[in-house]
Parts: sequence; C-alpha cells; structure tokens
Amino acid sequence: VRQYAKAQGMWRDAGSPDPIFTDTLELDMGTVEPSLAGPKRPQDRVVLSNAAPEFKKHLETVKGKVPEVPVKGGDYAMKDGHVAIAAITSCTNTSNPSVMLAAGLVAKKANALGMKVKPWVKTSLAPGSQVVTDYLAKADVQKDLDALGFNLVGYGCTTCIGNSGPLPDAIAAAVTEGDLNVVSVLSGNRNFEGRVNPHVKSNYLASPPLCVVYALAGSMLIDITKEAIGKDKNGKDVFLKDIWPTNKEVADTVAKALTPEMFKARYADVFKGTKEWQAITGAEGQTYTWEANSTYVANPPYFVNMPKKPGAVTDVKGAKVIAIFGDSITTDHISPAGSIKKDGPAGKYLIAHGVTPADFNSYGARRGHHEVMMRGTFANIRIKNELCGGVEGGITKYAPTAETLSIYDAAMKYKADGTPLVVVAGKEYGTGSSRDWAAKGTNLLGVRAVIAESFERIHRSNLVGMGVLPLVFKNGQTRADLKLDGTETLDITGVAAGISPRMDVTLTITRVTGAKETHTLLCRIDTLDEVEYFKNGGILPYVLRGIGS
Repeated sequence: VRQYAKAQGMWRDAGSPDPIFTDTLELDMGTVEPSLAGPKRPQDRVVLSNAAPEFKKHLETVKGKVPEVPVKGGDYAMKDGHVAIAAITSCTNTSNPSVMLAAGLVAKKANALGMKVKPWVKTSLAPGSQVVTDYLAKADVQKDLDALGFNLVGYGCTTCIGNSGPLPDAIAAAVTEGDLNVVSVLSGNRNFEGRVNPHVKSNYLASPPLCVVYALAGSMLIDITKEAIGKDKNGKDVFLKDIWPTNKEVADTVAKALTPEMFKARYADVFKGTKEWQAITGAEGQTYTWEANSTYVANPPYFVNMPKKPGAVTDVKGAKVIAIFGDSITTDHISPAGSIKKDGPAGKYLIAHGVTPADFNSYGARRGHHEVMMRGTFANIRIKNELCGGVEGGITKYAPTAETLSIYDAAMKYKADGTPLVVVAGKEYGTGSSRDWAAKGTNLLGVRAVIAESFERIHRSNLVGMGVLPLVFKNGQTRADLKLDGTETLDITGVAAGISPRMDVTLTITRVTGAKETHTLLCRIDTLDEVEYFKNGGILPYVLRGIGS
C-alpha cells in the first residue's frame, strides 16, 4: 500500500506538507449517532434511539390481524415486532475485526450475567472468512457467541441473500396465523422486501454487536437505548450499558487476538479447497456441453434464430400493460434471489422436472437456468401490482378474460398471441442490487418497454442491454395520470424512424371505448453505444455479431 500510494503521489506522513484540497468537508463527531437501516431498504437509515418509535409508527399501517398468537409447544406467544431472526452475516461487517470482536464481548458480558436469547429468535453466525473464526477463538469469545446461539453455520452469503433457512414450524405457523409483522436484524448489506425470509416482513441492518443485543431483547418495540434488554440470573433488569464493551476493551481485544500470520495461514492454499471440492470432476473443452436434464444450467434462448445482421427496429404496437408498480421497486422485487415457493411457477416447473421442494435451493443458485429464472421474474412475495388492487405477490389481471394469473402465466399467454407487453412504474424503478436477471427475465417475459417516473442507473442500462426500452414520463407526469386499468392497448412510436440518445417517443393509449390519447415520453437510451446495443436486440447479440464479423 505504501509503495502504491507513493507512486501515485498520495502518500502522507507527519513530515509531509499540508495538501491543497479543492473542497474541505467538516464533520462534527458529536453529531454522529449509532444507526440502523430499515425496515425495507438499506437507505432507510434510522437513529438507534428512534428505532422503536419509528417501528411503532410503521406498524400503524402493517400490523398483524391479532395482537398475539401462542406458539404451539412453547410457553410464549408471537407478537408484532418480535425479532424472529438475528444473524451476524455477510462479508460487509465480518471483514471488520473491531465490530466482530465487539459482538463477542457483548455475548461474553451477557453470559456472565446469565442472560438468554429469547426463544423465538433464530440466531446464526456466517463470517466472510475463516480468519474471523480464528480470532474469535483466540479472543475466547466464540464460546460465548455459541452459548447465545450464534454458532458458525458457514462462510459467505447466508441470511442476507435469503439463505437463512426456514423458521421453526411452530413459529412460522403462529406468524402466518396472525399475519404478524415480525423482524429480522442482520449485519448484512441488503434488506429489501421478501429477500431475507418469506415470513419476515420487516428487516433491519445493524452492526454485529447490535444483532446480539436485539437477539437478547427479542423485539424491535423495545428502545434498547433506554429500556431494559432483559434480566440477569437474579431477575435484575439489564440495560445496554451493562453489556456494551468500551472502546478500550475492543481495541485491546483486537490487538491480542488478530495477527498477520492468521491471514497468511488461511490464504496460503485458498484455491486448494476441501477434499470434497478436490473430488469434483469437470468436463474439459473449449465449449460447454449442455445437459438436457439439468435444472441448474441450460442453454438460454438469446441467440435462437438470430440473423447475422440486425433487422430494422420496430415500434411497439398493440401492447398490453402486464403490471403497474409503485415507487422503489427493487431488483429483488423484479428478480428475487431467495427461496422458491412450491406453488409458484418456478416451483411447479422444478417439481415437474423431478426436483423435490427440499432440493429447490434458491433463485440465486439457479441463475444459470432461464426457465427457472423467467418464472421467478416479478415473483417476489411482497411485490404489489396495482392492477390487482395492491395485493401482495407476483400476480396480474389477464386482460382478455379478466382472470387473475401469475405474471409469468399471463405473459406466456400474451406471448402465444403475439402481444407485446409494457411495465409501468413509479420512482426509482430497479433500485438495489445490480442484478442482471432483473433485465433478462423482463426480456424473456416479452416486455418491450418499461415506463417509469425514474430509473436506477444500472438497471436502466441493463434494460437497454437486453433490448428493453426504458422510458420516463415528462413534465412531472406520473403513472397515476395515465389512469390505466390493464384493459387498454398501448402503442409506442418514434423508434422505428430512427433512434438517437434521449429522444422523445409517443405513447398512444387506446381505451376499450375506442377513445385515444397521446403522451410524450423520454427514451432513456442515453448514449450512442446504447443505441447500437438496442439496434442489435441487446448487448449479447451485439457482441456475438462483433465476434462473427
């Protein structure tokens, strides 16, 4: 690092002259407060002292049907706000020894007081590196984490990506019966709706030590900055200050437990793997041999019947609206990464191909199979299609019969009829992870255009890369102004005459009465390169044609 910084002219030490900066930013450290993020997005920061009041306010609109539901076989009941999952997970925080060892010290102090994690909390520890295991053990705090249920479950992506596993049956049944709004607290980096667990509606990102604290408290409705977190072995109230380590305790523990040798030892043979990994055999050759029966990897249809030269770009004629979504629709809403429902299109496909629900794995694990992934597009359990009155789940109204179908099934019916599709949405469409399948799945469902109030930068680019038109309203217009109910026919014209970056296109809406109206939209194909991608039907055909020529 020193050599690189010096070579770049970026090295500074005590004897260096003060650098000249264009701008200087000042931060009053007294204004910095501990924070969480939730309950639905990473950018929804909430100050720790306001977490409980803010969640109470959130519950006013999304509380359960009943105050509580007794858990079968237990001496407790599930309630709104109960923490169902507390997970120290993801490389985001587990690469920071200070917060990991702070979590261990919180556990150590809690155990010394005889505290217990609430019985309805599912706990786990999944660091991003085996070095974490080494220094937790050397600091003698892993046993304390184990005692509270934060046992090692693996390394890498787990709860954050939806691989937490199911809640205990009795707890899941109680949550479902009461339609309760229970919570996960995790040290990951994503908390989008439907991502962590299908039974958990609210998800908060927190530091590893706070994950331990909330497991002890058991509820988001407890203000852990003021109220008792639990009781000690003598029945005395325990507060956050009683178990929170000092900065010196954390620093001293890091100094004693962490050494450079740990990293050298663990990474010396990082690519060697376990005996099981070494035993895996793979086919050799310049091209992949597709296995017809595989439900993990399949030959995608992106190049089927692709001509050597791209055809003329056509306008979108006679389209139907497959879905109308609200604001902040994330790529997790569009293409979920977590568990696969057995009664959904993807689950039914897997069952039909001999896969039992126990072996479904996750959407994230099956990204190499387009048949699974296109069936999972818009299949998030928390997505709300305004064509269906805001009911949760990936459903839509199929216009010709007015029946309610899964978005996948309706899209396939439209595709069979040769009907192109359009998605309409609010602000920040495609926010979140830069997930390519959110654009791939949209393309495979037959969606020709997405009309939104605004797009997330990367998803807009990905849509263009898959040959889907990203269009935005102009002059402050919103989706509500169109007054769509799904029965209309849409034409989008102007692209056939020639595409240029950020050009205007015309949207013509034909109502069932025959009445027509037109609107001007901004085409968010932003660059000349993107124009070429779109003319080729997407970046994949563009690249293949380039190789072929």
